[in-house]
Amino acid sequence: MDHRDFPNRPPRQFALMLCVALASLAPASAEGIKVGILKVGSSGPVYLAQDHGDFAAEGLTAELVNFESGQAVAVAVVAGELDMGVTGLTASLYNLAAHGDMRVLAGLHREARGFRMLGYVASKRAVDAGLTSLKDIPGHSMAITTVGSTTHYAVGLLAEKYGYPIESVKIMPVQTISNSVAVVVGGQADVGMIPSTLTPRMVEESGAKVLGWVGDETPWQIGSVFVATKTADDRRDMLVRFLRALKKGAQEYHAAFIGPNEERKDGPTAPEALAVIGKYVGEKPERLELELPYVDPDLRIDLKDVRHQIAWYKAQGMIKGDVTAESLVDMRYAVPLP
Repeated sequence: MDHRDFPNRPPRQFALMLCVALASLAPASAEGIKVGILKVGSSGPVYLAQDHGDFAAEGLTAELVNFESGQAVAVAVVAGELDMGVTGLTASLYNLAAHGDMRVLAGLHREARGFRMLGYVASKRAVDAGLTSLKDIPGHSMAITTVGSTTHYAVGLLAEKYGYPIESVKIMPVQTISNSVAVVVGGQADVGMIPSTLTPRMVEESGAKVLGWVGDETPWQIGSVFVATKTADDRRDMLVRFLRALKKGAQEYHAAFIGPNEERKDGPTAPEALAVIGKYVGEKPERLELELPYVDPDLRIDLKDVRHQIAWYKAQGMIKGDVTAESLVDMRYAVPLP
């Protein structure tokens, strides 16, 4: 095609029209974003959205940045090192929100019955001494990652369920999951909060015993999508596109691993989804499959549990300042559970 095909238009005008047409066909430059996550199976929806091009389809180039703890992600978001975090709700996040610096936009994974993501594992020494059930935990030591972490809150929920004060449990913050395994195997801690991928080997090689699973004992809201308040206020278009892409990843995850009645059940796409998640996490699919949590396909968030978390952390003296679920969860974006 050239200007001779348009006899009534001068060559200069034709050239201008051609440039406009070509510009409309060229892809717009993608917007780069940094997403803080933990390198675990619960980040599965993020990995699926990334691998299947859902972020790219929304004009986003997502850089996934791995952290060792959810608390560190929250700090990095407020510091401007990340555009958003997709990890667990922690005391650090609530403290930042109390200063007006943090907003939660959506939920993600939850501890739910039948999903064995995190277990209470007792050491052989403690079992031999008579610790055989979760009701017997008072007076014993419990290894968690950090004070104010999701594992800490899970211990608090267990204490509430069985009616004993959390002060009756000796909390041992050991910083990492691998350290939790080591102190339980070595007998320095009586119980540890251990991902299910690691429990079979602990039981087989050290004589440890699984006393129960967090999802079966105390279901609750763990995962969320959170951003700095300024980001929530000033970058709505980007966030809407990000959440739309992440929701596609959550729906793919849900279709692969969750069956009727919201129970754990592999669907036809499970092998492919496991392979994708395993590639990012660095785990063999057969091991990774054991620790997959429940993920809400619509990214809904359990506001009732968020209220309870805030109340619990305040009671433990871990939140300095005033924060409520209503001030934290940004209803311009979030969809609450009924």
